Amino acid sequence: MFFKGAKVLIIGGTGTIGENLIKQILLEEPEVIRVLSRDEYKQYLLQNQLDKQKNLRYLIGDVRDFDRVFSAMNDIDFVFHLAAMKHVPACEYNPYEAVLTNIHGTQNVIKAAIAQKVKKVIFTSSDKAISPTNIYGATKLAAERLISAAEYSKGKGITILTSVRFGNVIGSRGSVIPYFINQIVEERKVTVTDQFMTRFMMTVNDATQLTIQALKEAKGGEIFVLKMPVILLKDLVSVVIEETCKKYCIDVENIKIEDIGLRPGEKRHEELMTYEESMDGWELENMYILAPGFGKLHNYNGAEKAKAGTYSSHNQKPLSLEEVRTLLKKEILLL
Repeated sequence: MFFKGAKVLIIGGTGTIGENLIKQILLEEPEVIRVLSRDEYKQYLLQNQLDKQKNLRYLIGDVRDFDRVFSAMNDIDFVFHLAAMKHVPACEYNPYEAVLTNIHGTQNVIKAAIAQKVKKVIFTSSDKAISPTNIYGATKLAAERLISAAEYSKGKGITILTSVRFGNVIGSRGSVIPYFINQIVEERKVTVTDQFMTRFMMTVNDATQLTIQALKEAKGGEIFVLKMPVILLKDLVSVVIEETCKKYCIDVENIKIEDIGLRPGEKRHEELMTYEESMDGWELENMYILAPGFGKLHNYNGAEKAKAGTYSSHNQKPLSLEEVRTLLKKEILLL
């Protein structure tokens, strides 16, 4: 077991991915998992949920504070850096706050990890980092570059730093599905930015497992791009309306779909890999591995040269209506 006896730090560990990482890693009997976040209430809820776990430590602190990050990494083997400002409109209206958390915070993680001789650090990025049209994506792109550059400027440091890039996680906090359900029940309508918008979607378990796999595979500086299904917003809305109306005995014909247009900085389609990145990339069954921009990639067991081309939600076949329904029910998002 990879994490048996290991000391792990999860920064931003009270989020959806963080909580699931904790549960998965605990199964491998680590010596300790430290959870660093600035939200004491979420930590309180997590402690109540996992109250019998004696190898969990809860640390209050902000990734913007180097000293706190440095002390949290004392004697740590592996770091998962999940902390971020990620709500697109919030970042648009508070751009420097996004810079402080997503860029300066990541640099704090890098400096602390190298100084504390951490074995591996994995940074979670986003499809919005590709050809960014919003400040959130721009900060994630900058953070990716910081991670990759650090791998080649760390001198004699032993720390391996890498990034993993994925899209939307179904059922994560801030998910649009509960919002749609509430609108249907309370207002008999659904507000949609663009029905023909496409998004990469994956389950919390898939995101967690593939992030762990990326950490295990990491050799330094590369970017792992997780493969995931695509959902058409129109199909997602249709399924949520049908299932919610069935549950609450509402006539589907009474539900109005209101198009409100894209929000500031929002894209109709998302990318996970550019054509240029694919030229030097490798491909595994469930992920791509991209060169960091400084030198060539390492060798990876079972990897083949990636085919040249973009990896966009626009050029991938979306899930069918019934596949979307099955996925949402499997994730217990349609009760």
